[in-house]
Amino acid sequence: MECEELLQRFTRWKERPALVCNDEIYTYGWLLQNIHFIGQQVQMKGMAGSIVTLEEPYSPEAVAALLALWKMNCITAVMDAQLPEAKRIEYAVLTQAAFRCSAGREGLLALEAPGFTVTHPLLLQLQREESGGLIIFSSGSSGASKAAVHRTSALLSKYEREGRALKTIPFMLLDHIGGMNTMLRTLSSGGTLYILKDRSPSEVCRTIEQHRIQALPVSPTFMNLLLMSKTYEAYDLSSLEVVSYGSEVMPPSTLKAWHQAFPGVKTNQAYGMSELGVLPTRSAGSEGLAFSIQSEQVKYRIVDGLLEVKSPWTMMGYLNAPDPFTTDGWLKTGDEVLEEEGFIRILGRRSEMINVGGEKVYPAEVEDVLQQLPFVEAAVVSGEASGITGQLIKATLSLREEMKLAELRQKVWEHCRDRLPAYKIPQKIVIAEHSLTGSRMKKLRNL
Repeated sequence: MECEELLQRFTRWKERPALVCNDEIYTYGWLLQNIHFIGQQVQMKGMAGSIVTLEEPYSPEAVAALLALWKMNCITAVMDAQLPEAKRIEYAVLTQAAFRCSAGREGLLALEAPGFTVTHPLLLQLQREESGGLIIFSSGSSGASKAAVHRTSALLSKYEREGRALKTIPFMLLDHIGGMNTMLRTLSSGGTLYILKDRSPSEVCRTIEQHRIQALPVSPTFMNLLLMSKTYEAYDLSSLEVVSYGSEVMPPSTLKAWHQAFPGVKTNQAYGMSELGVLPTRSAGSEGLAFSIQSEQVKYRIVDGLLEVKSPWTMMGYLNAPDPFTTDGWLKTGDEVLEEEGFIRILGRRSEMINVGGEKVYPAEVEDVLQQLPFVEAAVVSGEASGITGQLIKATLSLREEMKLAELRQKVWEHCRDRLPAYKIPQKIVIAEHSLTGSRMKKLRNL
C-alpha cells in the first residue's frame, strides 16, 4: 500500500475523530487538511525526496507531519524530542539528513543541515526509486542503537486490510516500532488514538475511564508497574477489551497477576523488532508465553536454537551495523526460542544469555522470581566474569522501600533457594541508584 491509498481511506472518515489530545478532538478531515498543508510546505522548501529528521513529541501535528513527509517521498528518521541535543545531532549525522524538522500549529518547522552528502547505498537506493522511507532506531537497552531502514510502501503494505475501528492508547511513542504499528494500525482502520499527557499508571487509568478505551498496547514492565501501584482499583476500566504486550520477555508471575486483576481483558503477546515491524500473532493461551504467527506472508525457521524470519515487511538493512540477513534472505533475530506444538516461546536474547559453569541462564527467568518479592520494584539480571565458573549471576534491584544490603541479600537467598537451582541464584546483589526502566518503558540492560 502506498501513502496515497492510506489517505484515500481518511476521506471516508472525515467527520470521525482520528486523534484526541488534551481532550481536544482532531478529525480525519483535520488530519487530511494538515497533511496537504505540510506537503505544500515540503514542496516549497525543496525538501521532497530528502532525508529528514522528525524530532517531535507524540502529537496530532507530529502524526500529520510524518504522513506528509512520506507522501512527499521523504526518508524520515523519527526521534524522541526528549533525547539530549547531542544525541539528536549524532543521529542526524548518521542518517545524512538534509533537514531537521519539528511540527506545530503553523505546520512544519525545518532547519536545514547543510554539508551532508548522501553516500549510504540504502539511502541512495531509496532516492533513486523516489520512494519514501523510515529510519528507526532500536532501543539500545543492551548496547548501541542500530538504525534500521524501511521502505515506506513495504511498511504500509501490512495495513492493506482494515481492522476494527478501536479506541486505542498509543502507549509506545513514534520512535518505537511498536508505537509506529499502533498509529498505523489504528488510523488505517478508522479508529481513534488517545494521546496521553504522561505514561503514569494514573494517567493511563484516567484516560481509559474517561474515553472508554478498548485497546492498550504496552510493555510487560509497565504492566508490572500498574499492578504494583494498584492505581487501577480507583478507576472504571470495564471498557478495556484487549491488552497486547511485547518488546521484552514477559515474566510469568506478572502475566498471572494481570489476569487475576483483569480477568475479562484479553491479552495477546506481540512479537516485533525495529528490523521486522510488529508481526500478527496469536497467544497460545490467556496465561501462556508462547505465540503463533498469524500471516501466510511470514515464514520462520529455527536454526541452532535461534529464530530466523522472512517477511515482506522486513527492513532493507542497517545504516550502522553489519548485515543481519543470511545468504538466502532470512533475518537473524538473535532471539533464542523453543517451538512447542506449532507455537514459539521466546527464552531471551542469546547475547544476554549467561553461562555459569556450562549451564545456560536466561535473565528473564531469574528476574521473574526476584520480582515476586514484594519490596522489589524492578530487577535486571546480567552476567559478570568469574574466575571459578566463567560467569556469575548479578542482580540489580530497584526497591520500593529502603533496606540494608546485608538484609536484602539474605531475603533474596531465602526466596530463591526453593525456586531456582543453585547456579541460577544471584551471587552478587546491587541496589540500583537510578531507574531500571528507560523512556520506552523497557528494562535497561546496559547499566
